[in-house]
This record gives sequence, structure tokens and C-alpha cells, in this order.
Amino acid sequence: MRRYGPAALLLLTGGAVLRITLFSDLYLRYVQAGLRPYLIVSGVALVLLGVVTAILRHRTPSLHEDAGHEDAGHEYVDDEYVDHEDDDGYVGHEGHSHGPAGPRVAWLLTLPALALLLFPPPALGSYSAGREAAQRAAQGIGAFPALPAGNPVELTVAEFSSRAIYDSGRSLKGRTVRLTGFVTHGDDGAWYVTRLLVTCCAADATTGKVEIQDADDDVLPADTWVTVTGAWRPKGELGSDAAWPPVLAAATVTRVKQPADPYEKP
Repeated sequence: MRRYGPAALLLLTGGAVLRITLFSDLYLRYVQAGLRPYLIVSGVALVLLGVVTAILRHRTPSLHEDAGHEDAGHEYVDDEYVDHEDDDGYVGHEGHSHGPAGPRVAWLLTLPALALLLFPPPALGSYSAGREAAQRAAQGIGAFPALPAGNPVELTVAEFSSRAIYDSGRSLKGRTVRLTGFVTHGDDGAWYVTRLLVTCCAADATTGKVEIQDADDDVLPADTWVTVTGAWRPKGELGSDAAWPPVLAAATVTRVKQPADPYEKP
């Protein structure tokens, strides 16, 4: 079985990639939607390479079957090289722990592939958000484009934060907005609607959050997804640390399911 180890690893890895891209939207927990075609091609290539490797291994005689195999100073016994003395008194090296398919420790590489195939990790949540320093969704104070007509206006957490902290035109004033994100908690008892902003993949995620005030509901558990409708409550001087995080006075708070794509895009 060990001779098929490389093929099994390729098939597991390729199958895991295809499972989260071709047969589900789980890949959105880790990368942007635009990378899906490349992941599918990679998964197919790994599966095909695994099949070819298995066929070649099957057709190639193992060292056990190769009667002409000789290795001075070594003898192959029970999948391991052992030392023996040759006719000239040479004794081979000790400590070999590999066979024809490579070192046994290589089988540990199957564990990440199996984990991704059977138990895909969840999207980043409150733990990752809590480890982030304060992130700014825009740079510098200035005028922003006008918001769409009608209330409530749907905004991302990053868009709301940018306008609340940097918009000299105060475009949020007098408007009702709707934000969707997951719940995180502050040390002072405050809670926030939070989203992670992803440029390429989950590894570069940065945090945006909005403090929710005047909510009638009990404090919700961390990582609960909610949609909050309310009005901007100004605080601090534009562009200052005191203006962050921005505040939304909540009119309604509704629990929702985590979206298929849990991250915001720049």
C-alpha cells in the first residue's frame, strides 16, 4: 500500500479542492469568488496526476519484485533497509527508515487533505476580528458620492465606516441604513456588527466594525449574524481616532443566516 502513498495524497488533495469549489461554495470562506476557476483547474489536475501516478506505480515492479536489485551495504527487509557486511568487510549506514515509496512520515501530509475533505474549516469570525487592530476603510477626509435615494439604504460595514469617519459632506446624516454582519463584543459591554474585508484570500483579512446602540434585544452571542437597521450617530472629529468605531443607533435587529460569501470586498 505504501507504494501508492503519493497517488493517494494527490487524489485526496485534488478531491478536497474540488469538493469546496466545484460542488459547493465553501471556497468563499478562504478566497475571493474570482479565484474559483483556477482552483477547479488545480483540483482536476491533481486528481488526474494522482490517477496517472497510481497507474505507473501499479505497472512498475516494486523493490521486492526486482530480483536484480542490489545495494552494497544494505539489505531490504520488511520495508526497511538494514545493514549487512559485504565481502570486503564494508558495513552499510544505519538509521534508514524509508522504503520504495518514501519516508513513512510523509503519510502525515494526508491529514490536512482529509480535514479539508471531511471537515472544512469555518469562515473567520469574532476571534480573528478581535485580534485585528483598528482598520480604516478609507484614507483622508473628503467628499463622497451621493447615496442612492430611498430609505433604508443598504451599505457594507466598510462603506458605512468610511462615510462616518471621513465624509466631509456628512452624507449619512438623516438617512436610515441597513448593515449585515456578525456580532462581536467589546470589553466595556458594547457590541458591534463586524465584517472582515478580504482583498485576495482569508490570510489578508482586515476588520471593520460598527458599534450598535439602543438595541432592545438581549446581548447576542458572538458570531451571530444579524441585519441591523438604524441611523448614524456622529461622534468624534472627522478622521480622528475618536470617530472610530462609528456608531449606529439601531431601530431593528434581525438574526439572519451567514451568507454564502461571508467577506466584504474592497
